[in-house]
Amino acid sequence: TCLSEGKGYHFPPCHIVNICGFRVLIDCPLDLSALAVFSPLPTVISNLFDEKTSNDGGQCSSNSESVRQEVAESFDSKSLIQAEPWYKTVKSLQLWSVHSLDVVLISSPTGMLGLPFLTRNKDFRAKIYATEAASRLGELLMEDLVSMHMEFRQFYGPEEFGCPQWMAWEKLELLPMALKDIVLGSEGTELCGWMSIYSAADIKGCMEKVQSVKYAEEACYNGSLTIKALSSGLEIGACNWNILSPRGSISYLSGSVFASTTATGFDYKALKGSDILLYSDFTDCNDVDSEKNNFPLATGGCSYSSDIGSCSETIIESWIDSSEYTREMETVSSICSCALETISDGGSVLIAIGRPGVMLQLLEDMSLSLDSSNLKVPIYLVSSVAEELLAFSNIIPECLSSQRQERFYSKPGPLFTHVQLSNEKKLLVSPAIHSSKFLTSWQEPCIVFCPHWSLRLGPVVHLLQRWCQDPNSLLLMEEGYDINLAFLPFKPMSMKYGLCSFISGMKLRKVIPLLKILQPKHVLVPESLRPHISCCNPNFSVCYFSENETVIMPKLKSYADMDIAMDSDSKEKEEQYIAKLKGELLVEQGKHRLVLENKLVLSLQVKGRVDLDSLLTALQKMGMKVTAEHAQSTDGPENVSIVYISEPKEALIEITPTRTMISVADETTSSLVSEAVRSTLVCF
Repeated sequence: TCLSEGKGYHFPPCHIVNICGFRVLIDCPLDLSALAVFSPLPTVISNLFDEKTSNDGGQCSSNSESVRQEVAESFDSKSLIQAEPWYKTVKSLQLWSVHSLDVVLISSPTGMLGLPFLTRNKDFRAKIYATEAASRLGELLMEDLVSMHMEFRQFYGPEEFGCPQWMAWEKLELLPMALKDIVLGSEGTELCGWMSIYSAADIKGCMEKVQSVKYAEEACYNGSLTIKALSSGLEIGACNWNILSPRGSISYLSGSVFASTTATGFDYKALKGSDILLYSDFTDCNDVDSEKNNFPLATGGCSYSSDIGSCSETIIESWIDSSEYTREMETVSSICSCALETISDGGSVLIAIGRPGVMLQLLEDMSLSLDSSNLKVPIYLVSSVAEELLAFSNIIPECLSSQRQERFYSKPGPLFTHVQLSNEKKLLVSPAIHSSKFLTSWQEPCIVFCPHWSLRLGPVVHLLQRWCQDPNSLLLMEEGYDINLAFLPFKPMSMKYGLCSFISGMKLRKVIPLLKILQPKHVLVPESLRPHISCCNPNFSVCYFSENETVIMPKLKSYADMDIAMDSDSKEKEEQYIAKLKGELLVEQGKHRLVLENKLVLSLQVKGRVDLDSLLTALQKMGMKVTAEHAQSTDGPENVSIVYISEPKEALIEITPTRTMISVADETTSSLVSEAVRSTLVCF
């Protein structure tokens, strides 16, 4: 069940997968772009009271229809919700019982921002898995979010009991349509997804429930599911997931990048041969229009060969060496060029980009660009978790790109240059803009990295209010958001701004070739990709999914494979036998295993015969109580002699002219019986 298709890197998709009776939740994000409906804290408090009075007066008017029309016509900063922000979660997740979740898989740091809302529920009992890097970065992002939100709590006072006033229906009706669509959704059903911010204690309780794993490390849940995280290349710590169950394997393919500037590359080989592949990279769905000229549509022929697997390595190598890495570096280079131009004109640069990997890369390249241009301006990094983030980035070589790993192992030292920049006083790190360290070192023009990319909370709000009227200064942020709405509280805005595009997943032209290389039995893809997938005649089964619809896949196996613990000698037998077994049935690492209470030793086969009388005499000399009988084999005309041993331990010997088979419950007895049989062989 796809609970949400998401909105790119900062709001990844959310799914629930039911496999072998276990319910697995994949990602639990927050839609932080929805913070745009709230007004940031004002610099002049009297302005807020004027706006509150104006809004309250309008809401008490008897002619509500005229008020709605007036609000719609005057869509400005006063139209925003003047209250402590709430946070928009995945609405459909609220419809599922927290108690019913067994496993939670986190594919990126942003995929766990909504997790404390679940874990603080006393009925939550699921096991959470995330990579070590995603777990730590996600924790830092949550702590920073809570820290930034505290400004609102200090301004508006203690949290209201129950629902806040802005959620009253009569006030929601007065919102402009653009804001109402964000708050209520297109169908008017998303109000239940809004929640008040969690606390630092909630974050701590959440992280105590997270089990960190390394890339390619197997984690076993309940003996039935073997779970493995595989690098996706999207961000430091981001991953895809492989789930192995007794009934088959499922691979979850999220936004992936073959060659990243900072993160470990996409480990696509580990996804090969899955029974089911859930393709959840919606980046290509959002770029259908821009990609349509480079991708075959249903009206045209497909340019991809059905024998693409034979040249898979060549294709992948060309993808790794080509556009993605180059494009990312070109974007970073362009940002640095714009920043240098702004500094040269006497303006300051404000960078509100929320990707840790990109920010670390920008810090390096920005300082190099300043040095090469002989510009002496300070670089500030302002965040409540800035020092922890920088320190953590230098102890995770296994999560970084191959270029950085090679550099680290060939010349051990810091993985990033921010340590050197701090020592040289070129980079100044501060937890807040009101800290004494920040205020005493402040000078303009300068370059400032700070959160939050929503432009509604954090240091960016204060600095944007300071520079929004400066035509020489520059704001850099990611594209993909409603710029008019984001800039609404800061209008009229003379400040320049640049929208940066970073890779968030694969392009359409790579999807079909990749799926053919991975060769899954069944593929689940978004409904929006149907015309592009169907035209290429894939050699695998394809199902399509939409948001809030459950897709039931065919059973992979009607039975589960089982290993039976037996002696190594018995495994060499070519014949098959039917026997009653008594033991303990276990499920380990996603496989059934039968551990026998009594070891069955089917170890001796001879081409010849055993002398029965001599065997009975030998066994009796060993102190065994034996009886013998004759019968005819069910497989043919051969005569069968069966020897029963009742003491000291039970055993059975079946003798034919061509073979002897021993079944015994004790290792000591097994050795004695085998010795007696070998000593009485007439011929081989």
